[in-house]
Amino acid sequence: MANHDRLHPLRPLLKNWVWEHGRIGTRYLDCTDGEIKFDEGKKSRFAAEEYIYVPLEKDAGDDASIEGPAIQEAGLARFLRAAQLGKPEEAGTIAEVQRAVQDCIELGLFSAYQFGAREALARYAQEPMFEDEIRAAVVDDIRRIYSGIREQLALYDFSVLYGLPMPLLISEAPFIDWRVQASPALPFVSLPLGPYCLLVGAPSGRSSRIGPVVWKSAAALGPLKDHNRQIAEHARLWLVATTDDQLAAVQGRFAQARNPKSGDAKP
Repeated sequence: MANHDRLHPLRPLLKNWVWEHGRIGTRYLDCTDGEIKFDEGKKSRFAAEEYIYVPLEKDAGDDASIEGPAIQEAGLARFLRAAQLGKPEEAGTIAEVQRAVQDCIELGLFSAYQFGAREALARYAQEPMFEDEIRAAVVDDIRRIYSGIREQLALYDFSVLYGLPMPLLISEAPFIDWRVQASPALPFVSLPLGPYCLLVGAPSGRSSRIGPVVWKSAAALGPLKDHNRQIAEHARLWLVATTDDQLAAVQGRFAQARNPKSGDAKP
């Protein structure tokens, strides 16, 4: 049974989607049964899936006891709150903001490879292998795909778009790589930081050192206008929004999960 009080890796971001208007909690769509639900409180208990951590650094050792990337929680929380409020002056120093952005990217990649890691774990579990061999095979698979992506993103320029007019969705896999997920491809990556703020990365052309984070008040998403559609298409476990209407608009995508057979409704 999952430990519901264990801090979910994306909980720092999910705090920006907590309602505090009379009733405190999070409105979400359960993708496994297609139902719109409300999670009471601020702990994001609905996000209770187990995570598999794979260190992506070059030559990093693998310690299965480590549950996730090392995050500076206080600095990240300050940055995320400032982004949602549209107050860059409250986000911290230049160095603190850079670190918070890198923590966001670590969490984004961490969430991005979970589906592949679970699939690999299930696949190797069918083979005549010891547990440590299975773990090593999963780690190799994930590193082969994501270590190079992490290296590329270390040199990207990042911007915080805030004050967006349209509330964003977030799922268990909120990192969008527009270079491979969009058609035609776009030279961006993104991660929703709150309903009205988005972190966007683009190639910098530099070969070393990251640049300062740029803050932009945005009246539109521009080329990233399909953000919510991308999030909904890749959600498999849960989808969080600010209103029921947003969730109802994409609920049909999960109708098969809700009613796998005609006339065979789940209780």
